[in-house]
Amino acid sequence: MKIKVGIVEDDRAARENWVKILNAHPKLTCVAACATGEEALKHLPGCQPDVILMDINLPGMMGIKCTALLKNCLPQTQILMVTAFSNNDYVFDSLQAGASGYLLKSKSSEEVIRSIIEVMEGGAPMTGQIARRVIEVFRKPSPPGVEAEAQLTPRENEILQWIAKGLSNKEIAAQIKTTTYTVGKHIEHIYEKLHVHCRTEAAAKYFGGADQVASRQGKPPLSR
Repeated sequence: MKIKVGIVEDDRAARENWVKILNAHPKLTCVAACATGEEALKHLPGCQPDVILMDINLPGMMGIKCTALLKNCLPQTQILMVTAFSNNDYVFDSLQAGASGYLLKSKSSEEVIRSIIEVMEGGAPMTGQIARRVIEVFRKPSPPGVEAEAQLTPRENEILQWIAKGLSNKEIAAQIKTTTYTVGKHIEHIYEKLHVHCRTEAAAKYFGGADQVASRQGKPPLSR
């Protein structure tokens, strides 16, 4: 039985090319090719694809949000992000949304086809460049300044510091050169890990944790 593949790609030429490549392979068949996330949510659940090739930078709904929504209605479907973006935030947001792999568009069609087959065999294919970034992030020590049990990532800790300084999501996005959507997702994770419900409580947790670190080091509490 052939592997059923769905495509979500806004570039028409690229989309049509992938349809031809997939249908020409003896083990694969393209069951749907969508130009937007909204179109994908409308058509893909009825097609029941085994694997979805998902672009990130889509018009309207971003591919990461589309991935999260599709996983809710297609939990058994494997989603591979195929994008030009190697940004760490996009990688981890995609994986947290339910993606099973992350490939750069610089990969050849043969490599992408191998990745489709690999993910159906239980693998988690990633471009080598992306895999190294994932490893590097997990090798980094947890940053000081917050409660140790919170286990914030380096990026979450950075955003928490900006929150404590009173910056809005848009302002934080400009500081760290990412999207407001990505900042919002990080803040959701910060709230969950710190067990807080608003920015004020998160800032209070940050200052409290920083003061504890300063106290242990014999320094005065941080000024507000």
